Amino acid sequence: MDARKAEAKVSGPKGIEYAYVDHLGNLTDTPPDPSKKIQVTAQDIEISIPKTLESDKEKINPVRKGTVTFFDSSKGFGFIVDSETQEKYFTHVSGLIDEIGENDKVTFELQKGMKGMNAVKVTLQG
Repeated sequence: MDARKAEAKVSGPKGIEYAYVDHLGNLTDTPPDPSKKIQVTAQDIEISIPKTLESDKEKINPVRKGTVTFFDSSKGFGFIVDSETQEKYFTHVSGLIDEIGENDKVTFELQKGMKGMNAVKVTLQG
């Protein structure tokens, strides 16, 4: 400890000497307030995905709307941007129901592919 103090006087402080964890689990350089301590038992800790209720299933609509930003018909693939989330999804000619082109408004569903989510069952919005 004396060696660290002597080194700090010579070369200056090197960041946070001690790190504490506060009552919310955040790292801090000041000791936590003991009055804010929360008692947690092992039974209170839940490690799972919350169950989906039947009423929640009705709200989930798998059909999404978007716009074709790029489509190369000679190579058979393109990209669709979701109108709600603005996320870009890959689509392949095998996942098309209607023929599409750039700037077309489409509806589609998502399916997990090898490199992420892919747009499938792509149809023109009518």
